[in-house]
Amino acid sequence: MKLGAYTACLHDRSLPETLKILREMGLASAEINAGGFIPAPHLPIEQLLASAGAREEYLGLYQEAGVALTGLNVNGNPLNPDPEVGQKHAADLRQAITVASLLGVGRVVTMSGLPAAHEGGTAASWTVNPWDSQFLDALDYQWQQVAIPFWQDIQARARDADVKVCIEMHPHNLVFNPGTLERLVTEINATHVGAEMDPSHLFWQGIDPVAAIGYLGDLVYHAAAKDTRINEQNCRVYGVLDDRFQRVPADQNPLGLGGKNTLTRWPADASWQFVAVGRGHDQDFWARFLQALHAVDPGIAVNIEHEDTELDQIEGLRLAAQNLTAARAAAGV
Repeated sequence: MKLGAYTACLHDRSLPETLKILREMGLASAEINAGGFIPAPHLPIEQLLASAGAREEYLGLYQEAGVALTGLNVNGNPLNPDPEVGQKHAADLRQAITVASLLGVGRVVTMSGLPAAHEGGTAASWTVNPWDSQFLDALDYQWQQVAIPFWQDIQARARDADVKVCIEMHPHNLVFNPGTLERLVTEINATHVGAEMDPSHLFWQGIDPVAAIGYLGDLVYHAAAKDTRINEQNCRVYGVLDDRFQRVPADQNPLGLGGKNTLTRWPADASWQFVAVGRGHDQDFWARFLQALHAVDPGIAVNIEHEDTELDQIEGLRLAAQNLTAARAAAGV
């Protein structure tokens, strides 16, 4: 088992400095962004595609640092009906599979995507409770007409490249829980599409990540270490489907997510929020989480994803690394 970090939180550092930081924190694995919602500051894609020498030099940076390159991350919405977004994110995913194969990296992390609710729609539409048959009609269209053909192609590309595509089960995607992950894998007869086990989005849905690992078994290819704190007092009033997010004003430089879309601002009294490993769930949970992953794949990479807004990039990453390392010791894996 390799413990490491997804380096997006260190986007303002050079790759050598980033790898040095990880190694100093006792981490031995790195996951690098390759497009999608955010740029790829640690991955010179065009150079790597063009030259074997560039690839050798790039991999040498990891060897020198004592950190393994265990995955490329291209989270985005490849099924977005907005052509400025969906087409680019889909192209980024296809390209990431090619780059991963050339680098000998066996894992590409992404999201399943989310189409419009009907043909000709211009905005992605997420149905989570199809109590009315019109919502089942929307899901039928999204799965049968859009998602399955797209993912059949991705499965074929991943198989030919011998790269495992690892889907993060994330809200506002067709695949957001173990059941929908299993459905996609079944519908496309997948051999190279499975799960990235990120517990953070499962927590707020009321899903036990350890039980989810047991349910999915060898469909779990990769893992993230990101915690979630349920703020019980707020949750009792607003519930987990809290929609009080707000736009970030243009003069405050909102983070772009593709096209005209930007990242919104969480409510100050959120029902739940992302926190560093150990700040939402104790060591016992994280030890059991690592044990469950080890039972599926003893060599699996578990990479910290730091999105704790109460801690800066280094402080949060260091705390997560300390707590995850302690949990591995307690787990005995």
